[in-house]
Amino acid sequence: MNSTIRFVLAVLLLASAAFAQQAPTEQDFFPLSRFEIPEGIVLEAGAIEPLPDGSLAVATRRGDIYLVSHAWDDDLKPAEFRLFAQGLHEVLGLSWKDGWLYATQRCEVTRLKDTDNDGLADNIETFCDTWSINGDYHEYAFGSPFDRDGNMWVVLCLTGSFGSDCPWRGWAVRIDANGNMIPTCSGIRSPGGIGFNAVGDAFYTDNQGPWNGTCSLKWLRPGSFQGHPGGNRWFSLTEQGAKSAPAEPQSGSRIVTEADKIPEYEPPAILFPYQKMGQSASGIACDVTSGKFGPFSNQLFVGDVTHSTVMRCALEKVNGHYQGACFPFREGIGSGTLALRMTDDGTLFVGGTNRGWGSRGTKPFSLERLRWTGKVPFEILEMKVRPDGFELFFTEEVDPATASIPETWAFESYCYIFQSSYGSPEVDHAKPTVTSATVAEDKKSVRLTLNQMTRGHVHELHVKGLKSASGLPLLHDSAYYTLHYLPTADQL
Repeated sequence: MNSTIRFVLAVLLLASAAFAQQAPTEQDFFPLSRFEIPEGIVLEAGAIEPLPDGSLAVATRRGDIYLVSHAWDDDLKPAEFRLFAQGLHEVLGLSWKDGWLYATQRCEVTRLKDTDNDGLADNIETFCDTWSINGDYHEYAFGSPFDRDGNMWVVLCLTGSFGSDCPWRGWAVRIDANGNMIPTCSGIRSPGGIGFNAVGDAFYTDNQGPWNGTCSLKWLRPGSFQGHPGGNRWFSLTEQGAKSAPAEPQSGSRIVTEADKIPEYEPPAILFPYQKMGQSASGIACDVTSGKFGPFSNQLFVGDVTHSTVMRCALEKVNGHYQGACFPFREGIGSGTLALRMTDDGTLFVGGTNRGWGSRGTKPFSLERLRWTGKVPFEILEMKVRPDGFELFFTEEVDPATASIPETWAFESYCYIFQSSYGSPEVDHAKPTVTSATVAEDKKSVRLTLNQMTRGHVHELHVKGLKSASGLPLLHDSAYYTLHYLPTADQL
């Protein structure tokens, strides 16, 4: 090897090393700040709620509620944790309304108030306890904030993984302003969180198990069946009676096949490919901060306990049903990501625990905070389905030279068995290929045409070598679109 070649190789290696050092990371855009939890406090955070006095209420799986001061300060070291209530049963929902703090625990929704201003709840009332518990470890209850109509939503986990041993287990219910329970959706299995999108529709996360091939994000369309028939026995307690129960799905079928047969069945809006995007989907937060949390306005953020991550979800409605894509967003949460709460100023609080599930995050519990630095990451902003492919929208202009090459875009697709046994492998694999890639005039979107589109499949995309107009690589180069319904050309 002559000296000239050695010199050129050395320059290339140095340039490559310099680029690797300068390549942006998640921390450059959404830095993670960690609260120092005082010794003696077991903060397995299951719910988080900002309060009008400027404190942050944090409820724990151990049944305590703490008020955290200085939670929004740039330096979190002055944060103080003060006990507000204790003796509750695994609180997995908090919401503030009209001077009361509402807490969803396994057996009921309770509301609490400090009437003598000593910092402790002294007025504690049952707001709704219409559902039952059997004492099984699996009977979680996740509660939402109040919706646009003044109702709270609660998703009730089954007794164990497979059945419903007492009334309303396996249901989503609403609770009106007077504390009356309204049975709303059947088919729930093992929820990990509940929340609303930007227009106020309710969603929850369900986890891999019977009738759930993988974890998912599901739309709680009122009157819908969510897929697990275990709780359908309680249709006999509704006003309509047992005749209103949906048909039971055929075990061993496919989601889209059963959705076409059972009118009440609402297929998952987003399937999170198992292990690729996590193993235990959890809390939900929607960015309605009008840009204070970066370029992802109106999108949903979803936690995963096992992977200690926060995922990003971009939904669209096709033929009256929600579906869309999920993307990696932020890893490195200190414990298993459980509770998410985004506040109006663009702060995402993240509560964690690893008890019962285990997590990549090594801490037994955690409370952390994510904020946007103001720098825009180069990301796939949205992935929208078209009759013959997808249209991808980006946060920054793309480099047309790399974006217009079909080989830049690598797809595979697959689905899961819809079955009564636990989980499912990926099945029915296909390899769609991109036949054309057209960059829009503004360079902010790319239209991909595929040689095949398969209803019911997750369409997994990996992007190879795409650069922004300024030469940066994608911060995350994968996306997973759940395709249950295809639009027609006249619907676009």
